[in-house]
This record gives sequence, C-alpha cells and structure tokens, in this order.
Amino acid sequence: MNSRLFGALILILGLFAGAASPVAAESETGKIAGVVLDPSGVPQMGATVVVTAQSLTSASVQLLTNAHGRFATAALLPGVYSVRVTLAGFLPSLRPNVPVSSSRTTSLQIELGSLFTGLSDLQRRSNEKPGEAEWGWVLRSSASTRPILRWQNGRLVLAQGQESTSEAASFNRQPRSRIDFTSGMRPGSATGFSDSPATSFAFDEGIGATGQLLVAGQVSYESQATSGGFATLWLPEGNGKVGPSTSLVVRQSRLGADGPMFRGLRLDQTGVLALSDAVTLRYGAEYLLTSLGSETTTGLRPRAELAVRISPDWQASLLLASRPWPEASPEATAPLESALDSLDAFPTMLFHDGRPVLENGWHEELAVERLFAHHSRLMLAGFHDRSNDTAVFGQGNVIDNANFLQDFFTDGFAYDAGTSDSWGARAAYQERFSKDLSATVVYAWAGALAPETNQQPNSSLRDALDTQYRHSIAGSVSSRIPVLGTQVTTGYKWINGMVVSRQDEYGEAFFRLDPYFNLIIHQPIPCLHRMQAMADFGNLLAQGYVPMTTRDGQIVMVAAYRTFRGGISVQF
Repeated sequence: MNSRLFGALILILGLFAGAASPVAAESETGKIAGVVLDPSGVPQMGATVVVTAQSLTSASVQLLTNAHGRFATAALLPGVYSVRVTLAGFLPSLRPNVPVSSSRTTSLQIELGSLFTGLSDLQRRSNEKPGEAEWGWVLRSSASTRPILRWQNGRLVLAQGQESTSEAASFNRQPRSRIDFTSGMRPGSATGFSDSPATSFAFDEGIGATGQLLVAGQVSYESQATSGGFATLWLPEGNGKVGPSTSLVVRQSRLGADGPMFRGLRLDQTGVLALSDAVTLRYGAEYLLTSLGSETTTGLRPRAELAVRISPDWQASLLLASRPWPEASPEATAPLESALDSLDAFPTMLFHDGRPVLENGWHEELAVERLFAHHSRLMLAGFHDRSNDTAVFGQGNVIDNANFLQDFFTDGFAYDAGTSDSWGARAAYQERFSKDLSATVVYAWAGALAPETNQQPNSSLRDALDTQYRHSIAGSVSSRIPVLGTQVTTGYKWINGMVVSRQDEYGEAFFRLDPYFNLIIHQPIPCLHRMQAMADFGNLLAQGYVPMTTRDGQIVMVAAYRTFRGGISVQF
C-alpha cells in the first residue's frame, strides 16, 4: 500500500470516528437534573450546585439554578455522584450516592434547610406529648445529612438520626466502631507485627457535612516484649479517592525481651486536582522516620498520577510512585478496615553493612482502561520498576549480622538484595456479577530476583541473585453466601519459575493478589450480634520456598510466607 492510499484510508477512518463518536458518547452517558426549593416549596434561583463523581478521572461540575430553581448537567459517565447545594441564607445540602445510568436522567428535588424553619414545629397542644420514637424538632447540619440535635420531652439531646434518602440511610447504618482480638504470624521484618495475641480498635467519626476522621490503634504483648501503634486518617471529602487525605501513623515495638526498640513515624498527604473536565492529577508524598536502637533512617517518597478521559469508555493514566499507591485498588476495604491496615503500612526495614535502611523503589506505569457494561473493565499497562534496596525474605540462622536483619521472634530474616531493574506488562479483567460476587483475572510479565543458574556455594546471597523475567497468571473470586452471610475471598497466583522477590509488586497490591494460594473468610456469628470470626490464610500450600547454600549458611528463601491470622471482630 503506497503512502497516498494509506493517508486517504486514515482520513476516512478519522472522519467516520468523528461522526460516530458523539452518537456513541450520547447513548452511553446520563444526566442529573433537579430543582432546589426552600422549606415552603418556593424554587430558589442562583443556588450553587456542585456535582462530584466518585471517580478519579471525573472532575467536579459547578452549576447555577435558573429563575425556576432548576439545574441540569451535561453528559455524565455512568457511576455514583454526590450533589452539594449552597445558597446564602440557607444551610448547605449534600445528596450523596446519586446514581447515573446510561441514556437516563436522574431527577432530584433538593430542599434547603434553615435554622429557623423547625421552630414552628415546637408549638404543640398542651395535652400532646411526643412519643419515644417521635422527633418533634430536629436541627440538621444540612437537609440531607443526619440530624445532630433533637427536641425531646422538653429538652435538647444529641442524636444520630435517620438520613433523608435511602442511599444515605444505608450509609449511616455502616459500623462506625470496631474491636479486633487476633493472633497470627507475620514474620520477616522489624516493621511488621510479631506473632502474638493483639487487640486492635478503629473508630469513624463524621465531621461536618462530608468529613471523616478515622482513628485506629493496636497493642500486643509477647515474651515480655510490648508492641503498639496508633493511626489517624482525615478525609475532608469523606473519600480519599476523590478528595484530599492526611494520615499519621506511629509505631513502637520491643524486639524481644532484651532486644532493641523499633520506633516508626509515617506522615502521608494526598490531594486531587482537576486540571480540566477530562484531566485529573492525583498527587501525594509520605515522610518516614524510623529507628532501631540508636540508629535512625528517614525517607521522603513522592508520587503522582495523571489520568485522562479519552472517551466515555476509555481512559489513560501515567503513574510515578515510589511505592504502591495507598488504597488505590477498586477493591479497597471499608474505612474501618483501611484504618487498621494503615498501622502495618511501613516499608520493610533492612540492614545494609550494619546500617538500617528502608526498602525503596520507583515504579513508572502507563495504563489504559476500557469500561464495559454490567460492571466490568479491562486494563492494560506497561511499567518499569527499579529498586536500590530490594527486600527479600528467608528462613535460617545466618552469621552475617551486618546485612541480615534477623526476626527476634522466629528464624525468619529480611535481607537487602541490592539493586533490581526490570520492565513489565500487565493485562487485567474485572467483573462484578452482583453485589455479592466479583472476580478478577490478571496476567503479568515482569522481572523478579531469582537464584543464578550457576550459583557458587561460597558466594554471598546478594551475588547469588539476579533479575530474571517470569510469566504469571492470577485470579481471585470474592463471594458472599446469602443464607449464612459468609464472606469468602480466595485467590491464586501462578509463576512459571522460582522467584525470591515479588513479581509485579504494584499489581499485587492494586488487585490484592498475593503469590500462590490465599484464602480469607469472614463468618458472622448468629448468636452474637455484630460479631464475626476471621481467618486469613496466606500461601496455604507453602509454595515457592527456595533452598539455597551460600557462604552465610543453609537458608530457605521465601517469596511469600505461609501465614495465618485469625480472631474475632466486633463492630457496632
């Protein structure tokens, strides 16, 4: 095909795509329209309406109501949105969890409340008494958020009221406090909790119309060695994916009865900036300060993600991060659980020539995503990983204390394997069949550290490892059994060869797919209200253990430990 014919073909395809795309876009988008009223039902002109999507690639839309108090958005991608209305002289109103479907317009009627509108309800007949379940007068922070004060039996009391919409009511019924009693194995590093019974708590406090303050803590005790941690997460918009978030985590652990003290501090700040209707920048950084005995190490780790909406069904993103993005996964856990997870969010501590260092790295990724109907999507990505201090784990007693950080409670150790550098590619497909059943399948080709083919017995462990490329296929299924209420999440990642480090660590963190066979079970206890038993099995079949002989001794390298953690959780 000559160049002229090829150019003509490209021109024809471009004209056809340009003509067809508006029709396709219009048929696969929806709208939000509504009217803003005062408490007496009078339409309000000039009210500011802000529509925000719970999606990284959608910017906020700001509108003004017309002379009839009405507003309507342009075409919106299907999803869940929040609508906030403000007007001078009235209390602000927030309508969360507003669904938008393809080729449909979601209609809203929003009533702006006033601090004085409920005073008329205070007047009652002398022989009329409010019932126990009756709220005679309510002061609301907004017309669509929970009441904060109510008038009952002649006095004001603090109350947690009912939401004005079914979606908000469902949200308000979510547990706001949690206490866990657990025990289990998490060997490998001073930054991980030891194998000991532990008590954890988490609390979620709403602040203002949308803000959330999450507080979590954990204490444990083993062999005259105490361990404790405390975390706070502040979400001004109530969702860290579409708004800023700030988290602070502090940890302290005694490593053995006579061992050194580990102390850690992690401060993380994340923000979202809408550059245009189709371009969004998510940025953040974390500051780390850790010490082991008298040795201290620090780190500052920035990250950024630029997302571009190409069409209603296609979006692209460019990611630069020193570590996997916290809570980036669409399968992210509930707020209380994510607050508890933040206690264990420190990077691995290592020894390098007797000096403590933190595992570090740099991840660069270019990805595209295709959204399908029926809650499914396909993601394709190419990435590059580089690390100067790569953490690997193993079991065995070694004599090189300058480079091996021995676990004080087990025979496990963490080791600084030095520099690793690799390219990779990933394809993932996710589908949610129903609210109780979802599945994920991921294929990845990437490099990982593995033993050299011609390993010398007298070489050091660092010299005996090099980067080798591996294929992997992983899948997970999450399901809830309707009658019993059992929540089961199971997954398996197969790798076509031996590895001693993580292959595509970012993909594993994003999709929550650890190597080999893993099983998580949450079982509600029928006779005990709001209590459930938990069991978390990691690498249940003990696969991927690699025996090696080095000058430091006979050791077994472990890409993923066989672990168990279980206990009881109480939510209220």
